[in-house]
Amino acid sequence: MKEWTKKSRTMRRYNLTAHIYDMQYAEEQNAKIEAALESLDVEKYGSMLDVGCGTGLLFDYVAEKTEELIGLDTSRKILLQAKKRSERFANTHLILADADNMPFEDCVFNYVFAMTIIQNMPNPEKTVDEVKRVAKKTGVMVITGLKKKFPFEVFEDFLRKLSLNVIEIKGENLKCHVAVCSKPP
Repeated sequence: MKEWTKKSRTMRRYNLTAHIYDMQYAEEQNAKIEAALESLDVEKYGSMLDVGCGTGLLFDYVAEKTEELIGLDTSRKILLQAKKRSERFANTHLILADADNMPFEDCVFNYVFAMTIIQNMPNPEKTVDEVKRVAKKTGVMVITGLKKKFPFEVFEDFLRKLSLNVIEIKGENLKCHVAVCSKPP
């Protein structure tokens, strides 16, 4: 019950602020996206999942390079904002769902972005395990952790304890650490 209480509070907060989300957070979110994409050495992405997609800021960066892009969020109103952004991309789809119980089979996505989500979850380990589950065996995961909640060493240990291969962690001039990870070989 505690988990649902935290999730419902977060959902309500994003439902109430959906119309001003980009004004409040776009600059920081875009900086995190750019930091992550610098570390991804690919010209064409395969399938991609944006867990906790918010208003879909990532879409502008990757939609034209992906085969399929799925945005997932628990906030209905924030997804309505993402829908406006996604309408120009035929390969972009939105799903209202919980990040801890994603409606996908195992090993589906080439790339999974989980940006600005784990600090909002009651059990971040469960969320990252779910991100790992839906990423392909050779998939890449981008996971961010708010520095106030996850100091660098804590964040790195958190990822490694969840059996992730940490390729790189960036965070200079950002409020979050941006980790690029893969599944262990």
